[in-house]
Amino acid sequence: MSALKWQGWAVGLTVVAGLLVFAPLGLYVWASGEPGAAPPRPAVEDVRVTGCRIDPGSHRVVATVEVSGRPEGRGAYVVTVEFRERATPDPAAARAPQALVRLPGVDPAATEHAEALGPIWPVSTTPWCGVAAAEFTPAEAGPAGPAG
Repeated sequence: MSALKWQGWAVGLTVVAGLLVFAPLGLYVWASGEPGAAPPRPAVEDVRVTGCRIDPGSHRVVATVEVSGRPEGRGAYVVTVEFRERATPDPAAARAPQALVRLPGVDPAATEHAEALGPIWPVSTTPWCGVAAAEFTPAEAGPAGPAG
């Protein structure tokens, strides 16, 4: 066989190998279509503690929580507020006290406030209040009317 014939076979085999490798990749990209919607941001990003004080009458910690509604729709938030002596948790200490706050029916782009009532706090220390966790549940659509 001549060298020219071998070069033709080599080019042909390279083209077939390239098709076997890149054709499935091209089909995958073509079939995947438009990119999907971005995942929703974590609910913790919508929540912040705006105040942390000791109630003078009960000596309990009170945290003021602010929630900003999501643009995608109305929903409810459940916020876990944590009470500590410092902003950085002490790994050797027991789990810090927590309280739940529920904010139902937060409208899109609205700002709602609520208070979390914590434990009785020693007078000699200053409390730190922070968001430990938050969950957002979209509001369900109202019941459908009778079909006509």
